[in-house]
Amino acid sequence: MELINKALEFEQRKMRSLSTSDRVKVSREAKALILDLNQIYKQKKDQNIMDIMKRLTAIKRKVEKRLKGAPLTA
Repeated sequence: MELINKALEFEQRKMRSLSTSDRVKVSREAKALILDLNQIYKQKKDQNIMDIMKRLTAIKRKVEKRLKGAPLTA
């Protein structure tokens, strides 16, 4: 349950005005949390864990989208 609390705490963090290195750290931390939660989900099949993983994935995608930048128009 410590992992779930850590994931919920991660969700509540402020994600404003992050530097590039902060975004990379956030993305890596989100990935690690998602993978660890997935291991628990495989055993318990708890829908709440799946919901947490989905929310973390949304945060991770948002951060990575900002990291990659806008596509160039020709």
